Order: sequence, then C-alpha cells, then structure tokens
Amino acid sequence: MTQDRPLTRERVRVAIVGTGFAGLGMAIRLRQQGEEDFVVLERAGDIGGTWRDNTYPGCRCDVPSHLYSFSFAPNPNWSSTFSPQSEILDYLRDCAERFAVMQHVRFNTEVEGAAWDDDDGVWRIETSNGPISANFLVAAQGPLSEPSLPEVPGIDSFEGTAFHSARWDHGHDLTGERVAVIGTGASAIQFVPEIQPKVGKLHVFQRTAPWVIPHRNRPLKTWERRLYRLFPPAQLAMRAAIYWARELFVLQFRHRAVGKLLERIPLTHLRRQVKDPELRGKLTPGYAMGCKRILPTDEWYPALTKPNVEVVTEGITEIRPRSVVAADGSEREVDTIIFGTGFRVTDVPIADRITGRDGRTLAEVWAGSMSAYKGTTVAGYPNLFFLVGPNTGLGHTSIVFMIESQIAYVLDALATARRRGARTLEVRDDAQSAYNAELDRMTGHTVWVTGGCTSYYIDRNGHNSALWPTFTWPFRRRLREFDAAAYTLGSRAPGEARERERAAAAV
Repeated sequence: MTQDRPLTRERVRVAIVGTGFAGLGMAIRLRQQGEEDFVVLERAGDIGGTWRDNTYPGCRCDVPSHLYSFSFAPNPNWSSTFSPQSEILDYLRDCAERFAVMQHVRFNTEVEGAAWDDDDGVWRIETSNGPISANFLVAAQGPLSEPSLPEVPGIDSFEGTAFHSARWDHGHDLTGERVAVIGTGASAIQFVPEIQPKVGKLHVFQRTAPWVIPHRNRPLKTWERRLYRLFPPAQLAMRAAIYWARELFVLQFRHRAVGKLLERIPLTHLRRQVKDPELRGKLTPGYAMGCKRILPTDEWYPALTKPNVEVVTEGITEIRPRSVVAADGSEREVDTIIFGTGFRVTDVPIADRITGRDGRTLAEVWAGSMSAYKGTTVAGYPNLFFLVGPNTGLGHTSIVFMIESQIAYVLDALATARRRGARTLEVRDDAQSAYNAELDRMTGHTVWVTGGCTSYYIDRNGHNSALWPTFTWPFRRRLREFDAAAYTLGSRAPGEARERERAAAAV
C-alpha cells in the first residue's frame, strides 16, 4: 500500500477525490488512456469508499455481483450472486493493484477546500496533507460517504455506547445487551438479523415500514465459476442478461398500475413470514412501493418475530443518558444505540468545500437542491467534474453502470480540451437549466414524488436531486461523447485574457 506522505508535487493535470468505485474507475481509465499526471486524494488509510467504511455484520450488495463490477474487469470468482462487503472490497483492492493506480493515491489526505483560481485557471486545493493545484478536479467521493444522524434532543447526552452502522464498533460486545436500533433502511435490514441472536433485548425504532421483497441470493456453483474463468464471454452474457432484466424494474417507478400489481410480491412475502396480525400491521407500508428504496431480504421479518425483539413505531422524542423516549411517553432503558439512519445524500458535505468563480460555494449555489448538467458539470465551476453527481442515483440497477458512463464523458472532455488547446471547460448555464427542466418533466409522475412517502431521494426543497428518472441506457447514450457545444471553452486562463485586454487598452 502506498504510504501517506506530504504532497510533493505542486501541480497536476487531474486531481481525483475518493477511492471508491468512481475514483478508482476514473484513475484506471486515465492510465489506460496514457495519462499519468494525476493524483487521487483519499481521506482514509485504505481504498474502497463505502465498501471500506461499511463493515457492519451482514453487509452485502443488493445488486447482482456480475453487474456490480467494472465492465473492463469482470470477476469470475464471486462466491454468490449478491456479493458480501469483504469480497467487494477485495475486488476493488485487486483492481487498484492490477491496473497500477496505487502509486497515484495519497492516503490520509482529506480535501478541506477547493477554490477556482480564475487568474491561473486552476483549482487550488487545500488538504490535510498540504496544498496542491490541479487543472481539472474530479469529485468522486459519492453520496454514501457521510453518515447521517437524526436530530433528536439529547442525542449527545447518551452515556452508553452509540455508533452509526457505517462506523461499526467491532470492539464492543453486544452479547446480552439492551440495544436500540434507530432506522429500518438498507443497512438495518442486514445487521439486525445478525445481532438479534446475541442481544438480550432489541428495540427496533421504525419511522416508516420498508417494502421488502424476497432475496434471490445463492452461492455460485463451482462449475459456474470455472466456466467464467475459462470462457469470459459467458460471464459477459450473464452480465448483459441481468442488466436488461433489471432495466424492466423502471416500469414500476413510472407506471402506477405496474407498481400496484407488483406490490403483491412483497405483501405475500410479509404474510408468509409474519403470522402475528398486529406485528404485520406495523410492518405493512402505507405508501406506494418504490417511493422509498425497495429492500431484498429473507432474514428481516423472521428476526422481528423473535421474542427478544420489539418493533416501535412511535417516533423518538428524546434520548436520555440511559434510555430512549418515544412519542407516546414510553421510555426504554438501553445499553447501546445503533443508528441505521443512512447518509447525507442530497446535502453532500463536499459542496461546502468547493468554491467557484464568483466566490460562492456549491452549497450556497445549490441552496438545498443539487443540480448539474448530465450529473457531471456545474455552471460557474470550470474544469470540475462530478462522478455520481446530482440525479445519477438509481433505484433499480448498478451505480457502476452510471459511473462508467460518466467516466467516458470526462475522458472525452479531457481529450477535447487537449485537442483544441482549451485551458478551461465550463458548461453554459442555459444548457444546464434546460437539462434539469427536462429531468423535472421526466420525474413529475414517478412514484418518487407521487408515492406518498418521505425519502432521501427528495431533498429538503421537495425536489428530486438524487435519482435518474428513467432507464439507464439513455443516460449512457447522452454521455457517450463530450458535447462541446453545451460548453464555453477557454483557450487560456481567464486571468491571462484580462491581462491581454488591459495591456491592449493601455496602448
């Protein structure tokens, strides 16, 4: 592993933030294009992004393994159809080593701020390990990088052990303890069945019942793995089949009749696994399926039926030094609180740290509603590219597909800049506005805004700033080539142009 060290180079052509699928994919593809003048800034001491940070018991991807991987690096050795966290992390480490990008990574180097220098036409990046300048900045930190904690009075007063699922305390023994789990989303449905047999009492605080479908995970057979190793086209064919099958899931998000029909599957799943009518009533969603993330699991409901588990549907009004108080006034003494409350998806913290041409941060410009052109570039922020940016999230298939689409777009943008001698690339405001107006029209009748729920897909202003609202193949088609006509290309740094103008006026 590359050791963390002070940044010895003052300037690089490309600086990448993050070493998850997006950051590593960008780094690998840059090297494959012959680009070596780049650095990858990683705040932690290892690569992997969300798959490094989320080590809670039972952590597993809910997208099939063959699809949740780089198209240029298929893995014939997955142990099961849906990969566990440790295998995904190993896969990313293998890719980083195999494609020789580790020497470009600077560990323990957090981006504390990045400001556009209009005079020199570069990004001035302040990091915890020293300053660096870059012609182009690629923000690849992803939306699942900063845990979100609920705003509950007294949360800091708790005297027991408390941690977020993305910061799992493996040194803490839960055996026999009274444990409160706050949140019933994608993480909780995986770790609750794992800890339930160990704890003394488990209080699961549920704000909204999730839609839960049967999980089709199974071990991959020895002959399957052997076939994929000996005949890689077979795995590519399986990947393609999975991709197109999952594209059909979009229909339930865009057509209420389809979604209503498919709701029979999770409701039957619930009836079969939960016999108690009172508990089943608590676990029955009161909104349209797909409005919130659909969760695949066969273990969640059985865990909740165990004698040592209580599902609490009243909201939490207060956390005290040794207890949690619900809205009905009931108080439950607990030893440990585990927050399964997700991440800051629509208010990504890096937006507070990136300052554009006019001196405003992205957070100030967005004002609670992220927006970008093709999820990748933002007007007023030259030479800045997002991977997994606004409106690139998905509710049905692999985010790696979107990441690779964006990487191809960024690569073509960099090639265009080099070919045309452009120092700066900046999307026009009218192009960005038109693009987002189209996304709003596409989102208007989807279940995410009409399904009667509150989700992390929708930001504080009631706007869908997270999800791509339709099939993913049109997104790839849109990003197949860099559309220079939507951009202003500067042949020299803006400051140089002004100096030339002043010099000419003086003559």
